[in-house]
Amino acid sequence: MEEKSGFPLYFGTCQGRIHSQYRDPSFIDAISDCGQLLNQPECQILLEGRNRIGVVRIKRQDEEVEVVLKEFKSRGVNKLKSLFLPSKALRAWKGAVNLIERGIDTPFPIAFLEKRKRGFLEQSFYLAEKIEEAEEIRSLFLKSSPEKLKPLLTGLADHLSVYHQKGVLHRDLSDGNILVKEDEKGKTRFYFLDTNRIRFPRKISLLKRVKNLIRLGVPLPFQSFFLKQYLGEDRRCLWFWYRANKVIYTCYVAFKRKLRLRQLAQKLKIQ
Repeated sequence: MEEKSGFPLYFGTCQGRIHSQYRDPSFIDAISDCGQLLNQPECQILLEGRNRIGVVRIKRQDEEVEVVLKEFKSRGVNKLKSLFLPSKALRAWKGAVNLIERGIDTPFPIAFLEKRKRGFLEQSFYLAEKIEEAEEIRSLFLKSSPEKLKPLLTGLADHLSVYHQKGVLHRDLSDGNILVKEDEKGKTRFYFLDTNRIRFPRKISLLKRVKNLIRLGVPLPFQSFFLKQYLGEDRRCLWFWYRANKVIYTCYVAFKRKLRLRQLAQKLKIQ
């Protein structure tokens, strides 16, 4: 059981778990201060905002591994909720482990760490292997010709259908959270990110499954084709359900951007 869930890590007030493949003393010592790792000049920062994401090279035994390190900041309402809820880093770890158990691709989970003070979460970090030569599906949606886009959408639809059948529901199934890569056999593989937002309900209704697809930026002329590939047949009533929810979601996102609600929440330190 311990092998499956990782092995304990303790660094002063920080604690977490690490996968058995990374229980190397030099590697463990290197991740003892994840905040410092992100501040090193050698660290390639991918995202600097509500959360911070960077890529660092860390030595493990006789090799160097490229590690994606994600820092989840805790403040405002989220800090209060941390008294009762697990950290995002822990949820990311559990989500990735569960995906791998179900045979679904995701960057290999290395470790997570969290620092608490009087029960309140101060910081948390999630570490995973970097997927080499992978692209966000967003860029492929934008640049692919119709001849290349249709096979991509067919593969994605088939993958998501299996994904849902296995009881996996991503609460942010968006273009930025799916990486695409061709393996050595020429097969397209899809890797799911942001695993802290993945849930594993006992049952997912067909309506909920279809609604789960609306965040994907499938070009409008190909949305009907994509949905048909996902469903395996033409169900016109579900097409209207998909389009209605997608229009509502698009309007909601545009409204949020217009009001700049996220920037306001960050300035008030409530998010």
